[in-house]
Amino acid sequence: MKKRHPYLLLLLIGLLFFTQTADVVEANTAYKTFTEDGYGRYVETQTAYTVAETIVKFGDELFSQAQDMKISENGFIYVADTGNGRILVGTPTGDFIRSFGEDVLKKPTGLFISHDEVIYVADEVAGKIFAFTADGALINTFGRPDSILFGETANFTPLKVAVDRRDNIYVISRGNSNGIIQINANTGQFLGYFAPNATAVSPLTVFRRAIFTEEQLSKMIDIVPATSTNLNIDEKGLVYNVSQGERVEAIRKLNVAGGNILDTRVSDDFPTSIEIGSLENIFVASETGFIYEYTSEGNLLFVFGGQDDGRQRVGLFRRLAAIAVDANDTLYALDSDRNQIQSFQPTEFAELVHDALLLYQNGDYAESKAPWEEVIRLNSLFDFAYQGLGEAFYKDEQYNEALESFRQAKYHEGYSDAYWEVRNVWMREHIMTLIFAIVLLVALVKVLGYFERKYRFMRRFTTHLTTTYRLKFLQDIFFIRNMIKHPIDTYYSIQYENKGSALAASFWLFILYLIYIVDKYFTGFIFRYVRDGEYQLGMDTALFFGMIALVVGSNYLITTINDGEGTFKHVYTGFIYAFMPYFLFKPFIILISNFLTYNEAYLLSLANTIVYTWVAVLIFIMIKEMNDYTIRETIKIILITLFMMLIVVLSLFIVYILVVQMLQFVISVFNEGVYRFENR
Repeated sequence: MKKRHPYLLLLLIGLLFFTQTADVVEANTAYKTFTEDGYGRYVETQTAYTVAETIVKFGDELFSQAQDMKISENGFIYVADTGNGRILVGTPTGDFIRSFGEDVLKKPTGLFISHDEVIYVADEVAGKIFAFTADGALINTFGRPDSILFGETANFTPLKVAVDRRDNIYVISRGNSNGIIQINANTGQFLGYFAPNATAVSPLTVFRRAIFTEEQLSKMIDIVPATSTNLNIDEKGLVYNVSQGERVEAIRKLNVAGGNILDTRVSDDFPTSIEIGSLENIFVASETGFIYEYTSEGNLLFVFGGQDDGRQRVGLFRRLAAIAVDANDTLYALDSDRNQIQSFQPTEFAELVHDALLLYQNGDYAESKAPWEEVIRLNSLFDFAYQGLGEAFYKDEQYNEALESFRQAKYHEGYSDAYWEVRNVWMREHIMTLIFAIVLLVALVKVLGYFERKYRFMRRFTTHLTTTYRLKFLQDIFFIRNMIKHPIDTYYSIQYENKGSALAASFWLFILYLIYIVDKYFTGFIFRYVRDGEYQLGMDTALFFGMIALVVGSNYLITTINDGEGTFKHVYTGFIYAFMPYFLFKPFIILISNFLTYNEAYLLSLANTIVYTWVAVLIFIMIKEMNDYTIRETIKIILITLFMMLIVVLSLFIVYILVVQMLQFVISVFNEGVYRFENR
């Protein structure tokens, strides 16, 4: 045994070295992998896919500006070799199988393999769709539809093609904004346009349409919807397509009616290809070199890849034109500029995520918990794993655990559903106690009210305090309660009877600030607009008091030059006192929001609308009464005040830009001086 110890030690060292080397290889990939947290931010995660092979040719046949690629059921790779006007067929190891189409194809830009192994090719220059057998024999050709419904001036320049199980051909034509063209493969009949993109109209265009004359509008360039970039069809017949440009739906999953059933936020404006995996997961390739993987419902799992900087590193692309997935979930990516195909294999981490997702989608919720928990153990920032775990807990009726997981995932809809169930369970268990407490509270209020009306304890006590100690400050603070029943009389008393005070208004301003902070950070989780654990009290304080100063100061200046009778003290005090409904009801609204779900969201919205409308009406009355304006004059003053506030904000922004540019100039001059001094 002692003699074997050195060999055992060497073996352990070797295993340790191999493990560390493997980890370094994975960590030192040329690209990083990211996922998306519950707030839509990219966070780095473990590598999901690693490059397995790089294919630059099939046998001795090189690619030239290849634009599309598909994988057949037997694992062969079909490439639209655009530059050479042909279709190349090869194996994942780079072996040449066949080529076809040289005699008819001119510039093939898209291809699709149908369910019956027919190869459909879109040719941009020929202006036709060609159908070939798997062996490369031409069996059909589809040209420009001659139907009146197609349109006399509509373009038919096929770029991409797809075919469903009913033998309906879907064609994307360059410059045809009417939608995806549908043609029946058996009869060649034009079936119509399918799912056109919505027209993207900028705010500037809306403004121009509102103020321009008919003659000016006629000279404007017509706004047409963007043409789709690529499309695909899954086994269920759902059509997937991607489009490029701003203010368009970059990814769409279309039902038979052409409606998009996918709600996905996409930050990339240049998607070029879309593919469906074995889990119904969606892969999207971007022209900039990034590959995105989404679940079937549109949740981002991974994004990896990137733009090649000229060093020819694997995993990066110069122009990513197409992606395809085989039956083993190997991902193939076609770079049209570098004329090569890179294949990616999922790592153990990606397979773990896929296993958990597969179990959940198959209804094996209990079995999916373990892999979800393992994903979280490996990466606690992988929020989608928390969402999947929460869904599994919810389906298993473990609502408290689901509530916690959804909170970690920042998944508001799931949290609302889970809290609904948790609240129902609590209500069933404590309903009698709750009823007894409410009855006791009502009885106590009635008894106290009876004794107060009979003996006037509180009134005598407050009268004694005010007469003995002359607490003017407290009287001014509690004078705000008159705003509820008699706002006009209250404003009159502030202006002419010395009721209320600027000091008391400042006290209520501080209370207003506290309620604003509590509302922002402690409203119910599903109704909150800030992220958990993130506080910006400095910025909040500056914005709050800056806005108060801007509103009050602007209104006072405008009323002063328009014969207003209110002093700054009166305007300031009246403005703050106008928030009485906010002081009275907002704390209860904040408290109740922590016990509501989306099913009762309308109650919260209604309560907030009533409070804010009430405050706005009181401010309107304050401006009118304190300055002795008519209703028309008051409206005019408010509009001018808003305009002045806009001018002040723009002026401050311009000053800020000038100061920043001046500081940058000073810093650059200083750095230049230091550089020249050091190189003397």
